[in-house]
Amino acid sequence: MEENVFRSRVEATALHQQVARIKQEIAKVIVGQDAMIDQLLVAILADGHVLIEGVPGVAKTLTAKLLSKVVAIDFSRIQFTPDLMPSDVLGTSVYNLKTSDFEFKPGPIFSNIVLIDEINRALAKTQAALFEVMEERQVTIDGHTHKMKLPYLVVATQNPIEHEGTYRLPEAQLDRFLFKIAVSYPSQEEESTILMRHHQRQGAQPVQDVTSVLTGEQILAFRALTHQVHIEENLIKYIVRLVDETRKNPMLFLGASPRASIAMLVSAKAYALINGRDFVNPEDVKSVVLPVLRHRLQLSPEKEMEGVSIDEVVKQIIDKIEVPR
Repeated sequence: MEENVFRSRVEATALHQQVARIKQEIAKVIVGQDAMIDQLLVAILADGHVLIEGVPGVAKTLTAKLLSKVVAIDFSRIQFTPDLMPSDVLGTSVYNLKTSDFEFKPGPIFSNIVLIDEINRALAKTQAALFEVMEERQVTIDGHTHKMKLPYLVVATQNPIEHEGTYRLPEAQLDRFLFKIAVSYPSQEEESTILMRHHQRQGAQPVQDVTSVLTGEQILAFRALTHQVHIEENLIKYIVRLVDETRKNPMLFLGASPRASIAMLVSAKAYALINGRDFVNPEDVKSVVLPVLRHRLQLSPEKEMEGVSIDEVVKQIIDKIEVPR
């Protein structure tokens, strides 16, 4: 037993070193945004999709592209627009005159990392086309099932919903995202650094500075290790209490589902692992509560009218529930 624990900790240390290298590569281009980068790495280990929300110009798309560059796996990008059809995303069957049969032509959703830009600009039928692939990592077209290559990750960006030309994502689709990451404006010091770097590059593309650090096979191996990370029963009960409070809270119209509990458990394990530990501590759980819950909850109409935010309610819940020691 001691030998297994020792081996696990050695592997966790190796991943921690890889994570440090990934952050070092991304930091060549991205200034700040440490929380977003940590949460993207956690999502990769936890096998979960990510929704990134922020105003235009805060490096949402660039960060997703950099992530695909530091991990040596396939990458595709889809720009969502109101006229985009499901077949434009999933692919379609085309008649082959030579074989007198239909052949399936895969759409851009077939890749390892799929960046969906401005996901909330597409109509409901195109949004619905993503349900199966996000949940089951497969697409069913004309009665035939097509499996995705692993690892498979959807990174979607969206503008705040009050912006013109945007649509609310269906609750069922939002629930399929492990995290919703909120990206804010940089500080004055960070923005000064951004401008200095842009000046020094003199027009060169920043993505070219980044080299690959991790392979797809390594990701799958680290994912298997994530499931072996130890978590005490009192921390599992802590997760349950946090989620249960969202269902009782009078400020919320819609609480979190059991899928949110599972997401919190797996992502807390991944958070521990990227920090070089093979066990979960309370801070790991607290670190993932907000990105796991903020897109799964709905405010009551009264609180929405008052201008209360979901983040404020979640923070109150975190403060209310006693942390196990």
